[in-house]
Amino acid sequence: MAVASARHILVKTQEEAQKLKDQIAAGADFGELAKKHSLCPSGKQGGDLGEFRPGQMVKPFDEAVFKGPVLEVQGPIKTQFGYHLLQTLYRR
Repeated sequence: MAVASARHILVKTQEEAQKLKDQIAAGADFGELAKKHSLCPSGKQGGDLGEFRPGQMVKPFDEAVFKGPVLEVQGPIKTQFGYHLLQTLYRR
């Protein structure tokens, strides 16, 4: 069974997510932005969600983690919780 580790930043709007993604692309630290902006409790840990298996997260998030590129910032990804920027740290 596959397992992955990821971190994310959860915000209310697609525009806010895109602005943060642009800041990361310009060299801002993902973890620091997560601490400042993420609405998820994981923000306190820099957005770190730890390890999880397929099916444990909401579908659009799950698909990005298990099918998308590793270490690249993906998003904004819309779920019922808001908009996510997502970085898969590893998958095995």
